[in-house]
Amino acid sequence: MNVPENLKYTASHEWVRPESDGTVSIGITDHAQSALGDLVYIELPAVGRKVAAEETCAVVESVKAASDIYAPIAGEVVAVNEGLPGAPEQANKDAYAAWFFRLKPSDPGAIAKLLDAKAYAATIGDE
Repeated sequence: MNVPENLKYTASHEWVRPESDGTVSIGITDHAQSALGDLVYIELPAVGRKVAAEETCAVVESVKAASDIYAPIAGEVVAVNEGLPGAPEQANKDAYAAWFFRLKPSDPGAIAKLLDAKAYAATIGDE
């Protein structure tokens, strides 16, 4: 399974990438997209929405199941990947390029509390 070292992760299979402007990009992991199968629908949060850590803020549906996407940290949604709902298969092709939304963190230090690549790999049994 592909688990890039430069990202942070959640036990609920979201990845987090800090950006140079202080925001963070968030998407689903390669493990998540693989487990879900072919994605057919993605619903993203509204720009301007404030979310709490671990709050449901997006939804993905595949031919197998629907799954909630959670905010890894608290913050305000400042951007969404507008091309993704029209082409959900992008998340299957490259889970780490197909970011879902960007947050401006309420507490930038909260990112450090997320799982690193090694810890995430251990949670999915891919050590």
